[in-house]
Amino acid sequence: MSSIVNQLNQLLSDYQIYYQNLRGFHWNIKGRDFFELHVKFEELYTDTAVKIDEVAERILTLGETPLHSFADYTANAKISPVKDTSDGEASVKVIVENLGYLVSLQKDIRIEAEKTNDQATADQLATYVEEQEKTLWMYNSWLGK
Repeated sequence: MSSIVNQLNQLLSDYQIYYQNLRGFHWNIKGRDFFELHVKFEELYTDTAVKIDEVAERILTLGETPLHSFADYTANAKISPVKDTSDGEASVKVIVENLGYLVSLQKDIRIEAEKTNDQATADQLATYVEEQEKTLWMYNSWLGK
């Protein structure tokens, strides 16, 4: 298995845990920010579901098999599952932390992809990073940073 595929499987694992965290935040949010954040968390997990599919399809395009069990995801992910969070601010802080990590990981994979002339992977991740850096700015602004 190539280094790029190993890194993409890492990304896939982290995305799966991030996705499930987002679902939990969406389902369990309480308080004054409920209406605003309930919708925002749904936007995030819907976008993440698309990215999960695209990363898995990229691995398949490269001739390898994407990880596809939750046991593999939890064993490989560096993002930790979050339980029992209903506070909006705490949820947004976790999202900023998780998304910041994902952006950094994608930048690293992109560099490796460019070194190996895998421009399609590099381009895919560049698009993700551009979108997610804007998302990070917005959520940090919401936090007052």
